[in-house]
Amino acid sequence: MAAIEQGLQQKQQQKLSPLQIQTIKLIEMPVQALEQHVREVLNDNPVIDDTPQKGEDEPRDISISEVEEKEQSGGSLEENYGSQDDDIPSYNLYVNNWGKDERPEYNTFSVKQSFTQSLQEQLGYRNLTDHQRTVASFIIGSLDDDGYLRRDIESLVDDLAFRAGVESNAQEVEQMLRVVQEFEPSGVGARDLRECLILQLEDKKRTPAVANALRVLTEQFEAFKNRHFQKVMSRLRLSEEEMKGVLEEIRRLNPSPGGQIDDSYNDQAQQVVPDFRLDYENGQLILSMPRFSIPELRINHKYSEIMENGRLSPSRSDKEAATFVKQKIDSAKWFIEALRQRQNTLESTMRAIIDYQRDYFIDGDESSLRPMVLKDIAEKTGFDISTISRVVNSKWIETHFGIFPLKYFFSEGLENTDGEEVSTREIKKALRAMVDAEDKHNPLTDDELVDGLAAKGYKVARRTIAKYRALLDIPKARLRREL
Repeated sequence: MAAIEQGLQQKQQQKLSPLQIQTIKLIEMPVQALEQHVREVLNDNPVIDDTPQKGEDEPRDISISEVEEKEQSGGSLEENYGSQDDDIPSYNLYVNNWGKDERPEYNTFSVKQSFTQSLQEQLGYRNLTDHQRTVASFIIGSLDDDGYLRRDIESLVDDLAFRAGVESNAQEVEQMLRVVQEFEPSGVGARDLRECLILQLEDKKRTPAVANALRVLTEQFEAFKNRHFQKVMSRLRLSEEEMKGVLEEIRRLNPSPGGQIDDSYNDQAQQVVPDFRLDYENGQLILSMPRFSIPELRINHKYSEIMENGRLSPSRSDKEAATFVKQKIDSAKWFIEALRQRQNTLESTMRAIIDYQRDYFIDGDESSLRPMVLKDIAEKTGFDISTISRVVNSKWIETHFGIFPLKYFFSEGLENTDGEEVSTREIKKALRAMVDAEDKHNPLTDDELVDGLAAKGYKVARRTIAKYRALLDIPKARLRREL
C-alpha cells in the first residue's frame, strides 16, 4: 500500500480589488457604452448624486506641454474615506471630468444604414404573403457580411423548419432568393462570384460590351478568372477591342455588394464618437476630451446621516439600514474613483501617443508615423501593456486632418539600408505606389518588387512582400496583367 504524503506548498495569487476591477471595465468602454453604464449605475445606487453643484468651474482643454497635475483629492481611498470598519467622514468624493448639461457637445459621425436593415426595408415594399415574407427574411438573415449566400438551398429549408418552425421547400426558397437578388445593392444574394457579377450585368442596359461580358462570364468564367484572355478571345471569337470593352464593364462591378453598406456597427451603435480631440494652434498641439453627456457624480450627504444614526441607534432595523447604506457607499466610492482613474489613464496614454508621434500629428503625413507598439507607450506611461491595449481598443481621436481609431497609430518597424527603423506602414505605402505605377501589360513580380523597394532603401524579404500584398489586397503579378 502506497504511503500517503503530506506537505505544505506556498502559492502566490494576485487578487484584484473592487476598484481595480471597476477601473479595468471602464477603461475598456468607448464613450457611448460608458454613458449607458453610468445611467444604469445611477438607477441602481441611490447613494450617487448627479445633481450639479453651483459655482463650480467648467472643465478646460489640456495642453500637451502641461505637466500632469496631482490628483486634487490626494491620499488613498482608505485615508480619505475610511476602511470597511471605520466611520465615514464627510463625503467630498466626486468626479468632475465631464460637463453638466444633458446635451452632448461632442461630434458624432454616423455610419450608413446596416446591410441587413436595408434589405429588410426593401422586403417590406414587396407584395408577398406573410409566409413568403418570413422565408425571404430568413434568407436575408443567412447572408454573409459581403452579401453572398454561402449556404445551399436544402440547408435553408431544414433551418427554416428547425429554427423558425416554418415549413417550406427548395422551390419556394429558390423563388424567394430570386426576390432578394432583385434588391439593392445589385448582386446581393449571389452564391458565388460568377453569379454576383452576372446579376449586376443583367441590371445594366444591354450594350454590346455588356452582352459580351455576360457571354464571357457564363461560357468562359474559369479561363477569364485565370486571366487567360487570349483563350477567351479565341473561343468566343472576340477582337482585342471587344475584349477591352468586356474588361472595362467587369471592372465597374462590385465583387462584394454587402460592402457598399457599412455594417461594422450593430443596430445599437450606429455612430462613431471620438474620445479625444486634437487641435493644432499657433504651433501647439492641444488635446481635449470632449464634454460627454455623463453627469457629474458625487456621494449624497444625507446618506452619511443615515449611517451615523444607525451606528448610534440600538434599533436593529436602523443598524440594518446603516449596513445597506455602507455597502452602497463603498460601491459608489469605487465607481466614482474608477471613473476618475479612467479619465487619467486615457489622458496620459493619449498624451504619450501624441508625444511619440508628434511629427505626424502636426501635418498628418503618413510617412511621418514612427514604428510604435504597445510596449513603447507602456514604458512611456508606466502602465501595463494590457492597460494600454484596453485604452487603444474602440477609442477614436478627432484631429485637424481626420478621425482615426487609436489602433491606426501603432505599427511595427523594419530597418532600412541605412540601419534606421522605418514603419511597416511606410513600406506598404511604397509598395502600393510601385504597383500603381507599374506597366499593367508586364506587371512586377514579387522578386522585382523586392529589388524596387531595395532601390528605395527598404530591406524587405520576398515572403514579406507576399504578406503585404495580401494585406493590401494586391493580387499576384499574373492576375494584375491587362491587355
